[in-house]
Amino acid sequence: MMTANISNSCKLLFATLSLLFVLLPELSTAQQKIRYSDKPVVITRWIHEAFAKGKTPPFSFELDGKKSSDFIKSWDYSFEKQVSTEVNVVKYCITYESKQAGLRIDCEVEGYTDYDAVKWLLHFTNIQDADSKVISHVKVIDVDFEYARSGDFILHTADGNHISKADFHPRSLVMKPGEEHQFFPEGGRSSETSFPFFNIESPANQGVVFSIGWSGTWISDFMKKTDRVISFSSGMKRFESYLKSNETIRTPSMCLLFWNAENRMEGHNKFRRFVLAHQSRKIDGKFATYPLSSGFNYHDPEPCTEYSCLTEDYAIAMIRRYTQFGLIPEVYWLDAGWYSGAANFEQGQTWANTVGNWTVDTTRFPNGLKPIAEEAHKVGAKFMVWFEPERVIEGTQWAREHPEWMLRHGDGDWLLFDLGNRDARKWMTQKIINLIRENGIDYYRQDFNMRPDVYWEANDEPGRIGMKEVRHIEGLYAFWDDLLTEFPNLLIDNCASGGRRLDMETIPRSAPLWRSDYYHYDDPDGYQGHTYGLNFFLPLHGTGILQTDRYSFRSSMSSALIYNWKITDKSVSYIDMQNCLKEYASVRPYYYEDYYPLVGIEDLTRDNIWIAYQLHRPTDESGIIVAFRREKSPDDRLTVQLGGLKKDENYLITSMDDESFKCLKSSKELNEGFDLMIEEPRGSLLLKYSIVK
Repeated sequence: MMTANISNSCKLLFATLSLLFVLLPELSTAQQKIRYSDKPVVITRWIHEAFAKGKTPPFSFELDGKKSSDFIKSWDYSFEKQVSTEVNVVKYCITYESKQAGLRIDCEVEGYTDYDAVKWLLHFTNIQDADSKVISHVKVIDVDFEYARSGDFILHTADGNHISKADFHPRSLVMKPGEEHQFFPEGGRSSETSFPFFNIESPANQGVVFSIGWSGTWISDFMKKTDRVISFSSGMKRFESYLKSNETIRTPSMCLLFWNAENRMEGHNKFRRFVLAHQSRKIDGKFATYPLSSGFNYHDPEPCTEYSCLTEDYAIAMIRRYTQFGLIPEVYWLDAGWYSGAANFEQGQTWANTVGNWTVDTTRFPNGLKPIAEEAHKVGAKFMVWFEPERVIEGTQWAREHPEWMLRHGDGDWLLFDLGNRDARKWMTQKIINLIRENGIDYYRQDFNMRPDVYWEANDEPGRIGMKEVRHIEGLYAFWDDLLTEFPNLLIDNCASGGRRLDMETIPRSAPLWRSDYYHYDDPDGYQGHTYGLNFFLPLHGTGILQTDRYSFRSSMSSALIYNWKITDKSVSYIDMQNCLKEYASVRPYYYEDYYPLVGIEDLTRDNIWIAYQLHRPTDESGIIVAFRREKSPDDRLTVQLGGLKKDENYLITSMDDESFKCLKSSKELNEGFDLMIEEPRGSLLLKYSIVK
């Protein structure tokens, strides 16, 4: 019998709420030290104490080689409360200024009183007529946390995106005294190989979820200094620059969410709820659900790629065909290849080497894309279209029209559109706005299939290391914000070769509907692992499904989904497709609820294991259990321990696979050990449970 690895994780994953704490800031020589006691945290008090006058703030930098801790307490200081229009959110602007140094730092702080969370970023402004001294080693957070008890600190995070089966694989690290652990992404995209979300579990039944908002290259360092103290800092990996007169730059943002429990999953779930409540897209003041999508009979015969052979007539016919079989999605998704040049296969052109030709291919779409949008709207669906405006191929329309706005690196023909150039960004924004409006596009999908860091480095001015990256990331946020302002009902699908640009600045503006470009689209085991790992931190993400068997379909289930079923393939059943969508509709709401992994975090890519997880809705004490027995697993049973259940209550468990299956269990029984059974390898199980009143 295979059982969950609970010998060590039971204490972490399945316990009750415990110690509460309060922050009592105290200075240390290089950074701020924050002590924790057993009293409840008040986030407004935390902000006032952490950023108090006369104290070293929880950030640091160097100016002309001198550490900020040596001089910032002598700078002019102001603390101003600002108007907040969001319930349970307080806002402040804290300013540090020195006329002698010619520099002002504005720290924008938001406190979330309902989730014990705080988020801040810095703006550096040169307030003198001449160039500033060199600013370097900017750590937007630089703190020591001291806890009331000694013991192990465990750093929980996940892999970033490798375009592999191991994407978003959860990781836990027991930290050793004096040992430094450093994390940073590769290539200039924020979640490539490393993931900017961490849960630091202390030995005192307390912890903090730490997340970074920067869509370029961040760096974070963690160290256990003593049995009671952990140190961590974070900022841009590469920045050493002076500022020109009156010039302002922004930094990454940092977010801390404090939790108190024996079960570290309470911290993860508190963070998931925080993301949904305060860090997700709102439309008309309400949470915006990301969609169930479908394509247009995805990928035609070779040499067609993506949608480079799609035509207006065929797209409309597919919408009608899907409608005929009752398979209407919430969104019809037109991916790459709709633009001019993408179908010139004889000239060696494809969707990938014609980006920069952002005009609709009038041979295939003589009336633009609007007739397709109108057909989707007729059946009650939205219309989403793929773009990749930051990557431009030499010789395409944009490269010819504005070569001065293209950043080059080496002799390649891939160019990076300079989003840091204000005129270029405004021009691009208007181009995309016009395309969205003229073609009836409801949702905007942005891809980014290149590593920008080498372009930024190659184009930095002397003495201004990191400025190209800063300006590009600032431009990206401004571009997206302008789109969301222009189109109040717009949703942005954030793709960067899959989920390679996920961080605390992109998730309020977007969500990854295609979280990984893992190329084995027929490998459901990989999709299971991606869901399992991402759900620790992010509730909003999606992926694709090509099959209709239960094992494969359930492996792709998450809060969003795109089905790419070939409705013209006579070997598949549309009834199976309908049944998949009915099942998904019944369980989809639970993917926005609390998450409990039911197996360990050892190598999840193996084919001889079970994968299982639970989604629990505290408001009505119901939930689902999803389990998979992989192809080479020898065990037909898995013993799991459920989380989040009410004490001394009974729960009715039913099966989505067998209507006759009903099981009544107490919360004590479910907490201590509940057996799941899948008789055959490569099988799945989907259970629902609800409290019995």
